[in-house]
Amino acid sequence: MGLGDVVVPLALSISICFLSCSRDLIFVDAKEQNLTVTPINYDLYHSSGKFLEEIKALVHRHSDMLAMETIKAGNKGYGAEITVVTYSERKRETDERSKFRILLSFGQHGRELITTELALRILSILSGEQSLPNMDQASLNTTLDKLVIKVIPMENLNGRKLVEAGDLCERRNGRGVDLNRNWSVDWGKKEKDYDPYEENPGTAPFSEPEAQIMRKLAISFEPHVWINVHSGMEALFMPYDHKNTTLDGLLLKRMNSLLEEVNNLHFQKRCVVGSGGGSVGYFAHGTATDFMYDVVRVPMSFTFEIYGDVTASSRDCFKMFNPTDKTSYVRVLDEWSTTFFTIFKLGPLRLGDINSKAPAKLDKFVSIDEYLDGYLMERRNRYGKKMEVLDLGMQEIRTYFRLFLLSSVLLMFMFCSRISKSKSSRPVPAMPL
Repeated sequence: MGLGDVVVPLALSISICFLSCSRDLIFVDAKEQNLTVTPINYDLYHSSGKFLEEIKALVHRHSDMLAMETIKAGNKGYGAEITVVTYSERKRETDERSKFRILLSFGQHGRELITTELALRILSILSGEQSLPNMDQASLNTTLDKLVIKVIPMENLNGRKLVEAGDLCERRNGRGVDLNRNWSVDWGKKEKDYDPYEENPGTAPFSEPEAQIMRKLAISFEPHVWINVHSGMEALFMPYDHKNTTLDGLLLKRMNSLLEEVNNLHFQKRCVVGSGGGSVGYFAHGTATDFMYDVVRVPMSFTFEIYGDVTASSRDCFKMFNPTDKTSYVRVLDEWSTTFFTIFKLGPLRLGDINSKAPAKLDKFVSIDEYLDGYLMERRNRYGKKMEVLDLGMQEIRTYFRLFLLSSVLLMFMFCSRISKSKSSRPVPAMPL
């Protein structure tokens, strides 16, 4: 057998394999190009404008227990606003600080429309306009009387508008930054599979007005429970997102037992439970939940993923992140609204003493900027327009404080230098050999 007898059949086999692979690739590409992208079903979902109008009308109808404010911020020509709805049975300030405080955020990623629909459902139940199936109303009222709940129904309004304009896969804000990568804990680190389109962390921690508003709100409110609500899968996550590390100690047991109970009670154990970094398959750096736990020191900090269609194409984002038929839509809202009210009931019991604000790790502290931001927001929330002058003078307060620190350091340096010079000028007595 000669060399030609071997080379020719081998070359022929390689050619046939290449043509076969090329045909498959062309077929897949054609299939992707011919993919029908699912549009937003406005028979089920609210547009952002109608959504906020409905929120405003709901608060107006129940002003005895609901209050609403719109907080605005801007940075380098980009502006954002966030609506915050506060639920409290008796809106007295002396009551709020002694109550169990819960902070909920929905719609941090624009394409996750189902999360904002859940926010509206929860507020409708809190107001009494809708009810929970199989929930005793008297028991519910007893639970809610002990709580103050702040709800951010749509954190990323600008990103949501881009989705409604046709960019159905957009998760970032109005200038292309992922708001769940713009927080300071482990900010800016990039994994090998980093996707700049999906995970742009911004130019610096809190470069985005939306994240600035949320940081101020969290610091001023001091919640006992934080839940950041997303879609893409079904999961109940606790810290950390940026590393494969699970919390230890008593707090871990309390958080984990709460999530396991919820998973058993409402989802027949189908949700993933655990740390975000250890369970989701990738690390996320600069997330809100890690900041809430590590810096704001929220004892129970969670991220909930409420829906995901694993059969959907990566290009069919509306279908991937949101239920598209009424049956699934209603099921998701029913299951997860019931889940949240279970959290409202069991959270205080699992945490125990509501004045215990310290998690297992205390090596990080709120900066003076963060403290002033939170303090001034709290004053404004309490006293309204009377405190606007403090908002206007926030930058001046920071400047004066920094000058005070600098002058204190310089005076201390001068004082130490004089002492040192005084000591060096004294005669040194002869020492015996």
